[in-house]
Amino acid sequence: MTAEETGRAARVVVADDQTVVREGIVMLLGLLPGIEVVGAAGDGEEAVALVAELAPDVVLMDLRMPRCDGVEATRRIRAEHPGTQVVVLTTYADDESLFPALRAGARGYLTKDAGGDEIVRAVESVLSGNAGLSPSVQRRLLERLSQPEPPSAAPVVPPDGLTARETEVLLLIAEGLTNQEIARKLHVSTATVKTHINNLFAKTGLKDRAQAVRYAYGKGLVRPPVN
Repeated sequence: MTAEETGRAARVVVADDQTVVREGIVMLLGLLPGIEVVGAAGDGEEAVALVAELAPDVVLMDLRMPRCDGVEATRRIRAEHPGTQVVVLTTYADDESLFPALRAGARGYLTKDAGGDEIVRAVESVLSGNAGLSPSVQRRLLERLSQPEPPSAAPVVPPDGLTARETEVLLLIAEGLTNQEIARKLHVSTATVKTHINNLFAKTGLKDRAQAVRYAYGKGLVRPPVN
C-alpha cells in the first residue's frame, strides 16, 4: 500500500554529497505537501545505512558521490530493502548516467532543474508502481528505443567466476589505468576499485597487475594491437 493510499506523507531520504545542494533540497521538500524528510545522506554508503535504519518510502538519490556512488547505492537498496523506491535527482541526463541507474533499479529519474511539483509527482508515481521520469528523460528513452540496434559483437563471457564489474576493472587494468583513474571512469570510490581487484585476484590466483594484463590477453578479453 502506498503512502498516498494510507493517507500519510511519503517518508523521504535525500542523498547528495554537496552540503548546500542537499540542504536546499531538504528545505524545498519541507514545503511540499505529502512529503516528510526523515533523513539526509552525504554519500551512497550513508544512504544505504539510513534506509536500513529508517525504512523510508523513497530515496532521492544523487549519482556522483564519494565512497559509494548513486548507482551502486541504488542497486544495494533495491536488493536489500525492496520496500524503498529510488528516484534519481541529478545534474546529468546522459546515457552513461541514465541507463545504469535504471538498470540498478531506480524507478524515477529527474534532473536538478525539476520543480517542486515535478518532484511530488515523481514520488507519487513510484509509490503507485509507475515510473517517475522527467519529460526530457522520457524523450531520451523514446529516442534510444527508436534507434536501430548496432550489430553486436559476441558477448564477453567472464572467466573463472568473475562478475561483469570485476571483468570491467580487469580490462581497465589491461589498458594501464591506475586505481584512481579506474575509480573516476566508473564513478566509484578508490576503495571500491581495490575491493574489485582483490576479488578478481583471489578468483584467478593472480598476484599483481602485470599478471592481470597477461591473464586478460591470455583469456582473449583483450586483443593485441595490430601494427
